[in-house]
Amino acid sequence: MPSPSTLAALRAFVEERDWDQFHTPENLAKSIAIESGELLECFQWGGDFDRTRVEEELADVVTYCIHLANRIGVDLDDIVLRKLESSRQKYPTEQARGRMVKYTQLAAERAGGRDTSA
Repeated sequence: MPSPSTLAALRAFVEERDWDQFHTPENLAKSIAIESGELLECFQWGGDFDRTRVEEELADVVTYCIHLANRIGVDLDDIVLRKLESSRQKYPTEQARGRMVKYTQLAAERAGGRDTSA
């Protein structure tokens, strides 16, 4: 996750501008969605992309994610590791390796049936 120096730089940037007052969880979540859309726009018409622009938009998404985690008091390392463990349960290696299917289909296969949900 972000280094202590990166976190300190982000906090200082916001503090210098007195922007923390605008960083409600709702506003930060909206900003993540907006910046994610701008990142997606970099790939709108195909796989060729401007690396500099992608890096800038990705930095915006990550920055807002860090701010949101800080605002709601969660540890990014902790939540990512917990989600990874949950995903391990949903996507067992022996079933999911090299396959692009939803976890519900894998669960149905384990149960001996077929998943008909979308």
